[in-house]
Amino acid sequence: MDLKQAHILVTATSYGKNDNRLKSELEGQVASVTYNPTGKPLSSAEVAELLKGKDGFIAGLDTIDQAALAGADQLKVISRYGVGIDNVDLTAAKSKGIVVTNTPGANSASVAELALTLILTLARQIPEAVQAVHQGKWPRLSGLSLQGKVIGILGLGAIGKQLARRLSGFDCTILAYDPYADPTFAAEHGIQLASMEDVIAQSDFLSLHLPLLTETNRLVNADFLARMKKGAYLVNTSRGDVVDEIALYDALVSGHLRGAGLDAFSIEPPDPAHPLLQLPQVICTPHLGAMTDGATSNMGWFALEDCLAVLRGDEPRFRVA
Repeated sequence: MDLKQAHILVTATSYGKNDNRLKSELEGQVASVTYNPTGKPLSSAEVAELLKGKDGFIAGLDTIDQAALAGADQLKVISRYGVGIDNVDLTAAKSKGIVVTNTPGANSASVAELALTLILTLARQIPEAVQAVHQGKWPRLSGLSLQGKVIGILGLGAIGKQLARRLSGFDCTILAYDPYADPTFAAEHGIQLASMEDVIAQSDFLSLHLPLLTETNRLVNADFLARMKKGAYLVNTSRGDVVDEIALYDALVSGHLRGAGLDAFSIEPPDPAHPLLQLPQVICTPHLGAMTDGATSNMGWFALEDCLAVLRGDEPRFRVA
């Protein structure tokens, strides 16, 4: 179609936040752009209302189910601003002839940096140290060095690889599992590939980098946690639904696990009364793994380019369905 006749919906809340050219480039090429009016991910009903009359959709973490797409009377493409597509009903999109794309690799470095930050923060008890100093105290907190420890990575995709690269200078053992692991990459970066069971059992810090699929939903359950090394730490910067949160709470309260760093929850934001938020050994961040200037810029350009490509009749770089 002629892009000058195209109407675009953009709901990704950080789109153009760190690079104004993303908005000016999009607005200069199409007829009109409607931005998210709420500043937060939209419900199915809100998406359905805004999709009426739209040709392209640059989507954030909104609920894009069958009901949401019922209002898509002329939509041709959903360009996910991010990697995860678990919030998109691919079957419903396909039935309406809507192409779905995402932005793989755009935020890999940023998410890996956060995972490493959570590992180091847990190891050195940074929150407790900061709070103590603000209270006029000067405790001698004994932390852990990563040197000589085993850092496990479940999911050696784009983000897992970026984390492994960053860990390579810490003189630690990097143990990883991925069903489609790249042995050449592993050999080049000193990564020991192992079974999932061995990674679970041997890691002092276990970092999750898993997509949310049927087989990974609640993968980290009570049995999984019981197989982790006593005194280990769990870090999750992937999807909240990968972890059974009540089972994790129990493993922490019992002392089997020493701590956890979580950037994702099954319901976001979690209730302030959520049991995990009551534990001092749990560090929580508000799903900000991809929220850096570099990541948001990359995601924005990838999503913009694929959205416009589909509307022009070209094949997108990162088609999902």
